[in-house]
Amino acid sequence: MHGRYQKMQKSLLLQEESHKAINDRGRKMQNNILIIDDDMGLCQLLKKCVEKERLIADLAYTGTAGLDMAAKGSYQLIVLDVMLPGMDGFQVLEKIREMSAVPVLMLTAKAANTDKVNGLRSGADDYLTKPFDVEEFIARVLSLIRRYTTFNGSDKESHLLSFQKLTIDLDARIVHIGDSQVELHAKEFDILCYLARNQGRILTKQQIYEEIWQEPYAYDDNNIMGYISKLRKQIESDPNNPTYIQTVKGVGYRFSQSNGMKSRG
Repeated sequence: MHGRYQKMQKSLLLQEESHKAINDRGRKMQNNILIIDDDMGLCQLLKKCVEKERLIADLAYTGTAGLDMAAKGSYQLIVLDVMLPGMDGFQVLEKIREMSAVPVLMLTAKAANTDKVNGLRSGADDYLTKPFDVEEFIARVLSLIRRYTTFNGSDKESHLLSFQKLTIDLDARIVHIGDSQVELHAKEFDILCYLARNQGRILTKQQIYEEIWQEPYAYDDNNIMGYISKLRKQIESDPNNPTYIQTVKGVGYRFSQSNGMKSRG
């Protein structure tokens, strides 16, 4: 009897491990999002909404818990509230950007633009003000995930863009200057790719904004200028005299044609 009991235990353990492995593979194949908000009722509502779109949603009710889950999990999007107990949303965003370029959709209860501007400059990819329409929330979530997975190159030919010391890996979403890897968040990487793929062409702020954010231009030049400034600090040897991203006064920006792009598949 004892031996039979041990065999049953072993069989059950193997079944549990098999189910866990299947579930883990399922999570990797699906789009997973993390929602960080201290409003438990809202979290549960948003979770139900995204699950109808066949997304998997994990919930965290504090900034500390959310940051821990973000570090350990694999997510295609993080929804982050500004007003959190303890570590606030901006602090959490700063930590996330130190380790990941995952898209971040920030939520705020404030009607003023201050939080929106601060969030976007800190590395957020999009913003919603509470209370918001659930359908708009879902549309923004799906748009951010679609752009993120598209830029990851899952359905594209693998290739690199090379410009002198600058190398852009479109599949891995990694940028190198020489042998050093440059840490860019999602929007910075997307802007750099858009400019690089249009090498030599002058792009207006409106063109850049509408391509990257996929919404009508709000004529907020400071937003685009802020991202360009950050990019230059990351990739230019002298940000005040840029080699790659050049300003065309009164028009927009141009990725220098003199760098000679090489696309390798």
